[in-house]
Amino acid sequence: MLKVIAGVVLLLGAVGLWWGRLGSGGPSTEVDTTARFLLAVMVIILLSHLLGALLGRLGQPLVIGEILGGLLLGPSLLGWVWPSGQAWLLSADVVSALNTVAQLGLIVFMFLLGCELRMESPKKAVGSLGVSVLGAMGLPFVAGLALAATAPAMLRGSTPHDFGYLCFFGLAMSVTALPVLARILTDLRLDRSPVGQFALASAAVGDGIAWLALTVILAATGSGDATDMGSTIALVVALVAFTALVVRPLLATVVQRAEERPGKGTLLPLLLVGAISYAVLTHLLGLHAVIGAFLFGTAVPRDSAVTHRMNQQLQGFTLTVLLPLFFAGVGLNVSVGALGRDPWHWLVLAGVIVVATLTKIVGAGGAARVMGYPPKESLRFGALMNCRGVTELVVAGIGWQRHLISTTGLTVLVLMAVGTTAMTGPLLKLLGTKPPEPPPGETDDPVAVPQGAPLRADA
Repeated sequence: MLKVIAGVVLLLGAVGLWWGRLGSGGPSTEVDTTARFLLAVMVIILLSHLLGALLGRLGQPLVIGEILGGLLLGPSLLGWVWPSGQAWLLSADVVSALNTVAQLGLIVFMFLLGCELRMESPKKAVGSLGVSVLGAMGLPFVAGLALAATAPAMLRGSTPHDFGYLCFFGLAMSVTALPVLARILTDLRLDRSPVGQFALASAAVGDGIAWLALTVILAATGSGDATDMGSTIALVVALVAFTALVVRPLLATVVQRAEERPGKGTLLPLLLVGAISYAVLTHLLGLHAVIGAFLFGTAVPRDSAVTHRMNQQLQGFTLTVLLPLFFAGVGLNVSVGALGRDPWHWLVLAGVIVVATLTKIVGAGGAARVMGYPPKESLRFGALMNCRGVTELVVAGIGWQRHLISTTGLTVLVLMAVGTTAMTGPLLKLLGTKPPEPPPGETDDPVAVPQGAPLRADA
C-alpha cells in the first residue's frame, strides 16, 4: 500500500513539475496537437466511464454517465469554471480531430444497430405492432409539432424550411432508444417477458420508421428545388431497393461461406468497407452518413455465429472509446447557460421533458391497453418506450448540423434525452417492477444477454 501511495505522490509531483514548466512558455515545453488530442481522448474516456460506473451503481444505464461526461467537458461546466483550461485541452484543431474520429465511431455504431434491428414478427402480431408504434410515436410527434410551433425563436435553427423544422422536432420527441431499452430489460431480466419482448419489437419497428422519416426530412430540407428533392428521394428509394434485392442476398452468400471456412478473417473488413461506402453514398446524396451505415447494417444476415462474433469484436472498442468521443462532441455544443435567466426558456425545457414523458406513457400505454394488456403492464410498456438515450442524441446532433434546430434547441433535446432515460428505471420500480429470480442453472449476471438481443451495450 505504501508503495502505491509513494508512486501516486511521485506521479502527481512529476505532473505538477511538467505543468509548471508548461506554464513558463518555453519552446521545449510546447505540446503539439497530437499530444493534446491523445490527452483529450484519455480525459474523455476516463471521465465518461467513471461517471458511467458511478451512476450504474445507482441503477442508471451507463450511457447516462457517459453523456454527462461529455456535458461536463463543454461550456456547461469546464468552459464556465475554467475556460482557459478547456481552451488549452480542447482547442479548435483537437476538437476537429475528435469530431472526425467520433463520426467514424457513430457510423460503426449505427451499422451495428442496423445489424441487430429485428423487424420480423409473426403475421398475427403485425397489427398489434402497428397499434403500439402508432401510439408510441404518433402522440409525441403531434405534441412535438405543437411545442416547436410555440417557441420557434428559441428552438429553430437558421433553416428556411418551416415545415422541416416542425417535423424534425416532432420526430425528435417520438424516438425510443433501442439499445438502452435492451439494456434496461436485461438488467431487470424482463427481456424474455411478454411486455419486454413486445417493447423491443415496437422499439425496433419505431427505429426503422424514425430513420426513414429522418431521411425524408433531410431530403426535403436539403434543397429548395423540388426537382432536386424528388431526385434525392428517388435515388434513396433506388438504393434501398438495390440493398434489398442485390446486397442482402450477396451478403447472405458471403456470410455462409465465412461459416464454412472459419478463421479467414475477411468478413469484418468487408462489412466495414460496405458500411463506410454506404455512409459515403448517403452523405453525397445530401443525407447524413449514419443513414447509409444503418441501411447497410439491415442487410447483414441475422442468427449467424460469424456475424455475432463480428458484432462482439466491433462493440468493445466502439462503445468503450469511440462513442464517448461522440458524446463529448455533443457536449461541447450544449450549454445549459444558453438557457440564460429567461423564465420562458426554462419553462420550454420543463414543458418538453414533461410533454415528452406524458405523451410516451399515454400513447404507448394506451395502445397496450387497447391490445388487452392489464393497466399496470400497459404503464410499464409506456415507461419503457419513454427512454430515448443515444438515439435522441444522434437525431438531435443531425438536426443541429443541418441547422434545423438552434444550439438552444440542441441543449433542450439533449437534456430531455438525459431526463427521460434517467427516469425509466425509477418509473419501473415505482410501478413495482422487480428483477425476478433467475431459473435454476441460469446466470444472475445482469450484463449477460442472450444471442440475438438488440445491441448488447450500454448505449
